[in-house]
Amino acid sequence: MSTSSDAISHSHPHGSRTAHGHSAESLKRIVNRLSRIEGHVRGIKTMVHEDRPCPDVLVQIAAVRGALDRVARMILDEHISECISRAVTEGNIEEELTELKAALDRFFD
Repeated sequence: MSTSSDAISHSHPHGSRTAHGHSAESLKRIVNRLSRIEGHVRGIKTMVHEDRPCPDVLVQIAAVRGALDRVARMILDEHISECISRAVTEGNIEEELTELKAALDRFFD
């Protein structure tokens, strides 16, 4: 398994890439969504402090879960389109698939 310190940066004709090979635009989009989710979670915390009705709090928690699932989907899509494709080209597809399966096992556990 590689870490960010030993990962190799990959260039791409459509923009800059991070050390793991993802576009800066994609990472910005994911971080922006996570920031919105973070704000939403703070709002839920405020609701609890204000002793808002439990059903209202649960609805907001469900919304955060849905938003997190959508971010996970974005990350998975990015991984498949970038990392898996790159692994095929570089000849290390088995290692990449093993890491992906382990991550998915933890995600769905």
